[in-house]
Parts: sequence; structure tokens; C-alpha cells
Amino acid sequence: MKVILQKDVQSLGDAGDIKEVAAGYARNYLIPRKLAVLAEAGSTRAALHLKKLAEIKRSKRVQEMQQVASELKSLGEITIAMRVGADRKLFGSVTPHLIAQALGEKGFTLDKRKVEISEPIKSLGVSNVKVKLAEGNTVPLAVKVVPAGEEENVEAAAG
Repeated sequence: MKVILQKDVQSLGDAGDIKEVAAGYARNYLIPRKLAVLAEAGSTRAALHLKKLAEIKRSKRVQEMQQVASELKSLGEITIAMRVGADRKLFGSVTPHLIAQALGEKGFTLDKRKVEISEPIKSLGVSNVKVKLAEGNTVPLAVKVVPAGEEENVEAAAG
């Protein structure tokens, strides 16, 4: 079944693309969520128009993400306070959600799925993560994990 994508669909294509997909996938997922419409003879002109609009949006998004990337590079490091036990072992681990929250407190609104951690952060100290902003635009970020209650001392010493 041929469909015209209305929005970018990860692992399928970008808005405006005409794709051949399984009939059930189109009927049960893409069309009800308004991610795609059936490709008919008269809708190909609309698909070209959608493709142009999507390209304009994409270029605008890439420019915005380049600005955010430069701001994140200037930030360099964020501090996250975690509860620790007697052996100075963390209760739990630092997750992409916690990192996204900490960036939100600094004025960055990022989705937790944009934060890539190679392995769970389960110890105090500095770890490196990657923030994937746009196509091919990844920013390295240092995450400093400190015991809860000591973050004020760290910020006072840094400032």
C-alpha cells in the first residue's frame, strides 16, 4: 500500500515521502495517528508541497539545534545530586531523565531520549554523555555526580 507521510516517522521516512508499507501498518498505525495518507493520483502534488514545507522546517530546526549545541558546549558540565549510602554508593543510577531534568533547570528543554548514556552511571564523579540534538549534531557533556546535600558546596567552590 502506498502512503504519503504527513510527518517524519523514525525508521520509515520524512514528511512528504511516498512509501510502500504493509496494509495493516498503514490502516492500524500510520493513518489513524495522522502520520500518513493514502497515495492517490491527485495527492502527489500535495506530497511535493509537503516535502518542501518539511525541508524548510528541518533547516530551521537544524539552525536552532546548532545554537543550542553551542550553548551546551559553553555549559560544559552539569552537576546532579544523588542519595548515597554508607560506602558512598549511589541509591539507583543517573538516568537520561535525570540529566534532561538538570538541563531543564539550566534553561534547556530537551527530551530524555536525546540523552545517550553508554552505560548506567552508578558511581560518584564525572561521566561523559552525549546529547543528540539533530541529524548529525551530537554534543558531549560532562555529568558530575555528587552526594545529596553537598551540591551547595560544589557550586560555591565553582562560583
